[in-house]
Amino acid sequence: MCHPSWARALTAAQRRDDLARLRRVRDRIDREYAQPLDVEALARDAHMSAGHLSRQFRLAYGEAPYGYLMTRRIERAMALLRRGDLTVTEVCFTVGCSSLGTFSTRFTELVGVPPSVYRREAAATEGMPPCVAKQVTRPVRNREPQPA
Repeated sequence: MCHPSWARALTAAQRRDDLARLRRVRDRIDREYAQPLDVEALARDAHMSAGHLSRQFRLAYGEAPYGYLMTRRIERAMALLRRGDLTVTEVCFTVGCSSLGTFSTRFTELVGVPPSVYRREAAATEGMPPCVAKQVTRPVRNREPQPA
């Protein structure tokens, strides 16, 4: 099917606009991960439908906005658990989760062990530079292949 050049230009411009909106959504999630965020509100603020945001975000970043948000929360939770001065429940609420059960389930899915076990085993990274500890303990979904 032939499209006039103005239609191709409009499509390219729309893609650029969508990518800029997606970057703003991703940056907001990175900044405000501990706040109550939901896909509908993120989409509304980005002037997109929730379905369009979810589809485009997944295409651009490899996971849906909610999955990206939970990954950021779990990464932060891992750092707090390694620090060792907060309980698992305190960490759960500090990173913006409102349900300890959901937090524990998601943590276990991403990290491979429950948060309480992770906290106990965090002593293994003690003394490591934080940048190395973060790389070594980065969350990876159980279904994803482990790096070689």
